[in-house]
Amino acid sequence: MATVDTRRAAPPLPVGRFLAGAVPAALWAGAAAVIALWWADTASVVGTAGGLTGAGRISGLLCGYACAVLVGLMARVPALETRVGSDRVARWHAMAGRYTLCLLVAHVALILAGYAAQDRASLWHETVTVVLDYPDMLKATAGTVILLAVGITSARAVRRRTSHEFWYYVHLLTYAAVFLTFFHQLTLGNEFNGKPVATALWYALYLGVTALVLWFRVLTPVRLNRRHRLRVESVHREAPGVYSVVVRGRHLDELGARPGQFFRWRFLGAGLGRTSTPYSLSAPPRPDLLRITVKALGDHSAAVALLRPGTRVWAEGPYGSLTADRATGHRCLLIAAGVGITPLRALFETLPGEVTLLYRARGAEDLALAGELEEIARRRGARVLYALNGPRGERPDLTARSLRTAFPALREHDVYLCGPPGFARDLYEALRAAGVPDRRIHHESFEL
Repeated sequence: MATVDTRRAAPPLPVGRFLAGAVPAALWAGAAAVIALWWADTASVVGTAGGLTGAGRISGLLCGYACAVLVGLMARVPALETRVGSDRVARWHAMAGRYTLCLLVAHVALILAGYAAQDRASLWHETVTVVLDYPDMLKATAGTVILLAVGITSARAVRRRTSHEFWYYVHLLTYAAVFLTFFHQLTLGNEFNGKPVATALWYALYLGVTALVLWFRVLTPVRLNRRHRLRVESVHREAPGVYSVVVRGRHLDELGARPGQFFRWRFLGAGLGRTSTPYSLSAPPRPDLLRITVKALGDHSAAVALLRPGTRVWAEGPYGSLTADRATGHRCLLIAAGVGITPLRALFETLPGEVTLLYRARGAEDLALAGELEEIARRRGARVLYALNGPRGERPDLTARSLRTAFPALREHDVYLCGPPGFARDLYEALRAAGVPDRRIHHESFEL
């Protein structure tokens, strides 16, 4: 799927506005409850050793809570993915990951330093003692190493240098890490020893997020794919390095997929079944057919061109909130660049009211789906405009001033934006400078 990097999440839908505020509020309330649990169990903090140990305990409790939040946000709960927006949920998940790692490092460092000060031992000796002699600490140590590895591979600088497949499988180890670190929280946590209510609530927290993951990431996809039995119908070349894949299935209208949304796809052939990759629908869904359009940007997307008719498909979704529901008026401007045309092409056909599409590409040969766009424009009386490089490679002027000149009523338009990160960031800033309200600029970011 094309990415957008404006550092801002898309404005959520009406129901999503409530969830976008209620979910973070509930999560912070949970963190406050964890702090209260520590406070109620801590009579006093005395001396350096007591201060270090106390800080280590509270950071450990918060880290355990953050681990549960982290897993819960990985569950792909439809109410969040389609109402609030996948980009916003991804940002919550990334933030929870950063908090988790910081709290984890603080917990390990503070607890070991506090124990060492209390026992008057070296930090190394205390570390070996804790890891080898304390109950469930070998498992917790393994989980800690895994979480640190997940954090390192999730850093932007590292992700740019690794394949999506490598990052995906390392990221999945988060489940194993949380499982391994769970038990020592109860066996060594003073807040839970002899306190059945606190212990029951902690179990409920972890069992709750486990149920979300099992339901939405395992059972729901199994039901979807058994019911709809997706297979590749055909593959078509649209432009250099750009291919459309038509997928046939049964009762696809039951999916409730809408133009602008995406699925996560596994093609069980050509070596593509190992990872789940998001691609947008590039045409309105039909009761028997779905279509995606993919640009060869990596090993997975490049191999899509090699798919053969009949290849089995495993899909999860639909996800995303870049839909017609976001429009606040009857005028819409769609701005696409590169393979960002895919969700906007589907919206171009189905958005009501006055619609204009601005399509940015290097040259005419890079305009994927151009024939379809022209036909849609003729049929519905819409406009398609192209922003191509000049004969010497000069880039078109897409500044606030040029946008206002091209679209005199720009401020009254809802703008749907999809394209590579740099392009989308520049266009977002140009639109804001041109006076388009933030609530009228609709996009989703999938860099995370």
